[in-house]
Amino acid sequence: MDLFSRHSELHRTVELVPGGVRTLTEADAPDLAGQLQAHVASMYTHLSQGAEVSCMSSSLPTLFRNSRLYRRTLTNTAKGVAVVETSDDPLISAAIRSHAAEVTGFVDDGMPAMMAGMMGDQSTMG
Repeated sequence: MDLFSRHSELHRTVELVPGGVRTLTEADAPDLAGQLQAHVASMYTHLSQGAEVSCMSSSLPTLFRNSRLYRRTLTNTAKGVAVVETSDDPLISAAIRSHAAEVTGFVDDGMPAMMAGMMGDQSTMG
């Protein structure tokens, strides 16, 4: 929840690459950067273990159920995380890009974007 409440302190870029995305999400505050690194690492652990996480994302269920159909690379940076996610499957690539847009919405808008996701309204998500 701290990531949502401090969303305005996060900086995010998303680059479309063949089959997916390359993202960079960072924060100037070391404690927030550490929370971001821990969160993404935790999510990747859940993906690898097939332990689906209940959340406010319409794309994550697809990614969890098809985690073996896409490649993920997580690199911690001095201020956060760099991620590359790609797939050869067009449906999984679309889910990867959809999730990147959802996360950008969370970074841009914080809790209102999460609440819109819970209500099924994607219009506020980046």
